[in-house]
Amino acid sequence: MGSTSLDTFLEMMAVERGASPHTLAAYRRDLEDAAAALDQPLDQADGEALGLYLRSLASRGLSARTQARRLAALRQFFKFLVLERQRADDPTSVLATPRLGRVLPKTLSPDAIAALLTAAAALPAPEGPRLVCMIEVMYAAGLRVSELATLPVATVKRDTGTITVRGKGDKERVVPLTPAARRALVAWLQVRAGQPGNRSPHLFPTATGDPIDRRHIYEDLKRLALTAGLDPATVSPHVLRHAVATHLLSNGADLRVVQDLLGHQSIATTELYTHVATPQLQSLVQRKHPLARRG
Repeated sequence: MGSTSLDTFLEMMAVERGASPHTLAAYRRDLEDAAAALDQPLDQADGEALGLYLRSLASRGLSARTQARRLAALRQFFKFLVLERQRADDPTSVLATPRLGRVLPKTLSPDAIAALLTAAAALPAPEGPRLVCMIEVMYAAGLRVSELATLPVATVKRDTGTITVRGKGDKERVVPLTPAARRALVAWLQVRAGQPGNRSPHLFPTATGDPIDRRHIYEDLKRLALTAGLDPATVSPHVLRHAVATHLLSNGADLRVVQDLLGHQSIATTELYTHVATPQLQSLVQRKHPLARRG
């Protein structure tokens, strides 16, 4: 594959689709892996060569989900080439998507989240107030870790009871905060005022004013889980996001409300959480969700 084709594709994904650096890096890895496995430039590959490549992934021990992700990257790439008239055909149109089993979201119980908050509150400043604030905001607003890491301090200083979140595709959504999250924010802002980087536009800055690295958030939660007596393997920012959806739905929240809160593009993504909730929730969805009565 010519590097020009790949670079132009990634530039389009960044500018027109608002793809994050993490997403762009994933596309680059997947497409470069395919290019390295072929005997011809990737942008000239035919369906047969791409099919052989995808089948080789299974022999390398890669999961069906990884295979499907690689195929999705190839489809986006060749769709781009066709639209740009760099190719007359799309060789991925003849390729079948690997069959995927349903992977249910992992979640945490309310007691486990309470244990995390108790463990965080016992830590000295600035770590304790920062972690309490992070957990309360994530749990209240269902934030992705990237959204939390780059959350502007300006959006919480207005004290409107809501925050404005910039999510995937550079789309904004306004989400409400619980009283506990608002109290945690006030406490953290007081501590933050005396910390290095306090002039940063980010709510959780490093000493140099940059946004906190999301890997740092992952590591903090793993350590906190140990302190709280929880299995660190069960705790992550994304699991907290899953917990928000599951707990809201279990308490009768409307699917559309949860979809808006989490910033899901498709309600099908939100509906997946009904499979990890209680039988009462599944019954509630069948009775009240408008799409459940179709067919």
